[in-house]
Amino acid sequence: MPEAVSAPDVRATIGASEFDRDTAVVRRAPGVYDTDLSAGWTIINAVNGGYLLAVLGRALADALPHPDPFTVSAHYLTASRPGPAVVRTETVRTGRTLSTGQASLVQYDDDGEEVERIRVLASYGDLAGLPDDVRTAAKPPELPPLEHCLGPDDGPAPIEGGSAITDRLLLKLDPATLGWALGQPSGKGEMRAWFGLADGRDADPLSLLLAVDALPPTAFELGLSGWVPTVELTVHVRCRPAPGPLRVAITTRNLAGGFLEEDAEVWDSADRLVAQSRQLARVRLG
Repeated sequence: MPEAVSAPDVRATIGASEFDRDTAVVRRAPGVYDTDLSAGWTIINAVNGGYLLAVLGRALADALPHPDPFTVSAHYLTASRPGPAVVRTETVRTGRTLSTGQASLVQYDDDGEEVERIRVLASYGDLAGLPDDVRTAAKPPELPPLEHCLGPDDGPAPIEGGSAITDRLLLKLDPATLGWALGQPSGKGEMRAWFGLADGRDADPLSLLLAVDALPPTAFELGLSGWVPTVELTVHVRCRPAPGPLRVAITTRNLAGGFLEEDAEVWDSADRLVAQSRQLARVRLG
């Protein structure tokens, strides 16, 4: 078990937090939801892909008969920007244990033309109904205690232009994966961190969709810099997380042709693997 870490003095609760407010959707008609993408979840001017996934995930949780995301696959078509957006959902199939739906998020350009930003296909179920049997060779990442890890306030801003999202997060990075911040990237393509929400809200299945895409890109430790936009992201939610901070480990084994994969694991305070993901991202070379 990891060492206990101190919690914020004031803790937000699930359903009454900044994350819940900023991922809220309002049903306009069956399958159609209005939302407002918050500038608080941006990196430079781009809305974070995990935050976007949580917005669409919340709409699908309302539209489908099952409450929890089991697997969510998203294709990021154009860069989202803060402001009004519309989510359209469609139920593909419903069954006793799983239901499948698709969703797309659209915004309007300066000429009033509709632009699709992201499209998702997802299967939902009830995590509370899963059996307790676990047979796994996976092991939690080895991280120093939270107080020995480093956050955005412990050094210079890692991305020119600022990252508003860092103010929303409790993010403490393993110093072993911070060579890039000192101009000495390891070349290993690894990133590990303690993760939580800054207001103390505990994790739930929707916030796991954010957690897999909230760390600095592994490209930084490969010696690259700049924006690393997501092309496709698939998340598997394995169980409902226990209260307390999460541990996130991300690795990249292959960068080729200007694209890399990021494989993420998310572990909770009870040493359970609660989410996994793989994404394909584009990097700027040269």
